[in-house]
Amino acid sequence: MPQQQSYRIHPYLRDLETQVIGHTSEGGIYCADSIFYPSGGGQPGDSGRLVWPGGALEIATTVKPEPDAPGAVILVPSEPAPLPPIGTRVRQDLDWERRHRHMRVHTALHLLSVAIPFPVTGGQIGVERGRLDFDMAEKPEDIDALDALMNGWIAQDLPVTESWITDAQLAAQPELVKTMSVAPPVGQGWVRLIAIGREDAQIDLQPCGGTHVASLSEIGGVKIGKIEKKGRQNRRVYLHLT
Repeated sequence: MPQQQSYRIHPYLRDLETQVIGHTSEGGIYCADSIFYPSGGGQPGDSGRLVWPGGALEIATTVKPEPDAPGAVILVPSEPAPLPPIGTRVRQDLDWERRHRHMRVHTALHLLSVAIPFPVTGGQIGVERGRLDFDMAEKPEDIDALDALMNGWIAQDLPVTESWITDAQLAAQPELVKTMSVAPPVGQGWVRLIAIGREDAQIDLQPCGGTHVASLSEIGGVKIGKIEKKGRQNRRVYLHLT
């Protein structure tokens, strides 16, 4: 599989020592490694703090760079300030509570995509709730049953694991892709799959580049909220942490 930044292979890491390897013209910072997730796939970029001898910066968000950039992500300071020079050893301190809520909501939305088996046309993750847009003509009839189904999976504390397949293997299994609006993270030769459940009782398997909890009990309770009509064949479903 391709070389990965720490935000993807160590999603529970809360701080990291690394090195500044570049700056952007807008005042962003490239590091050799990052525990900060860059915004993408409906998940917001991480925030936190960057600390080095004699200085510190609040990081407002994290974004993806241009393809030819020196680093995999850009750390965006909260306000203009002197940047740590290139080569400086720094410590990244993640806003863990915010990140973990994103992980809980993100994983819960995977469950929602199973409970409502229609193609997904969009989505967004927040700290209290998330939403998915579905290509379906009518809203579900029994919302209480869907809540019970998802909370039942959570009560089983099913594991959430990852594996990797090649781009070619994914192309041969198009049924794995649920999202119509966001393309799977392909292009490096390998694609990351997120599975929910054990091998003998797997409830979901789909490509995803985001961060997730390791087991469903971390989500807590969930409840479907407002359902909005967003077109003749589109319904927006909100899912709340309870």
